[in-house]
Amino acid sequence: MMSASSVIERVKTNLVSLKMPRALEILDVTLRGLERGEIRALDAIDALLTEELTMRENRRIKMAVQMAKLSAIKTLAGFDFAFQPSLDKNRVLALAGLQFINRAEAVHLIGPPGTGKTHLSLALGVEAVKAGRSVYFSSLADIVASLAKAERDGALRERIRYYCRFALLIVDEIGYLPVTPGGGNLFFQLVNARYEKGAMILTSNRGFAEWGEIFGEPMTS
Repeated sequence: MMSASSVIERVKTNLVSLKMPRALEILDVTLRGLERGEIRALDAIDALLTEELTMRENRRIKMAVQMAKLSAIKTLAGFDFAFQPSLDKNRVLALAGLQFINRAEAVHLIGPPGTGKTHLSLALGVEAVKAGRSVYFSSLADIVASLAKAERDGALRERIRYYCRFALLIVDEIGYLPVTPGGGNLFFQLVNARYEKGAMILTSNRGFAEWGEIFGEPMTS
């Protein structure tokens, strides 16, 4: 029969082989709790696995947030709804259920600067990432510039296909900067490509009636 110390060393070796660094990190503390009778064997196993899974999930979310180009980690819990009483809190919280992504719908967050539109869009993006949905966040200016460059390079179709890969595309700051000539047409090509195929969140400080002016060309309904 192997000694207790030999078993512990083998467990540690197995944890390394299984790439379970968090479980390895808390193993000694967990074993001391067992020795003192503070936790049961089943609780010890549960603690090791839960800690490891939690670390892996946090790492997955961190990487997904970076891939999504989310500029900051915002949460709905951190949003001050009392500061924006005109917002329907229940409606916003319902969006966190992400059914609008399943339905490939477009959500419009419109209001003057400083009303928390970007915060809400980022928070919904984070919720989507946590749920395992692919997300991409960008300003309208950056998307238009990217599409214009792709068009010059003869790769517009590929670039639009790239933006269509994501379950949720967040387009921030519509109306903050003028759209370059032809940029409106390029953006609408992207919108048409995603129509009923992928969800979008669009934030703007200008009402729909002004979007024709923003894009420098007539708006289609």
